[in-house]
Amino acid sequence: MAGMEAAPVLTGRLLVATPVLTDPNFARSVVLLLDHDSQGALGVVLNRPTPVDVAAVLDGWAALAGDPAVVFQGGPVGLDSALAIAVVPGEETHPGPLGWRRVHGAIGLVDLEAPPEVLAGVLGGMRVFAGYAGWSPGQLEQEIAEGAWYPVECEAGDVSCVEPDRMWRAVLRRQRGPLAMLATYPDDPTLN
Repeated sequence: MAGMEAAPVLTGRLLVATPVLTDPNFARSVVLLLDHDSQGALGVVLNRPTPVDVAAVLDGWAALAGDPAVVFQGGPVGLDSALAIAVVPGEETHPGPLGWRRVHGAIGLVDLEAPPEVLAGVLGGMRVFAGYAGWSPGQLEQEIAEGAWYPVECEAGDVSCVEPDRMWRAVLRRQRGPLAMLATYPDDPTLN
């Protein structure tokens, strides 16, 4: 249609769950979007650590994992598969090391089939995720329009936040304007 603008591509941005999003998979979640286009969207929940140590499931990768060195539940889809993201500082025009593919800025996907020693000393703040969050074409845009998500800028340190249980509030707190006020939203508003 003439005059219609395409929705902005949100790859590399964070989705912060609004207080109205009560789905247990996503309540108070912070999702890093790894891919967003006309075919849909894919991301990982950054603030859902599991009790499973990376060393227990991926031989050789634990030394490269950020603190806490546990597997995170990336979302409700594909829980039997693992993916990893990490930060590699440097220019976006530089391809980055073998075994790492840039997603946005300094954030990229780690090839868990590569030998870990190839990436040792190069990766910063690696996180391993079981599963991911996925949206069909138009679904994410609809959820944002319905007020389920706040799309905000991602900072490289978000990938390896050492206090994932405080991440939702921390990301909201650094926003400007009314969004920052939501960081004080009670866990259970009925007790307020």
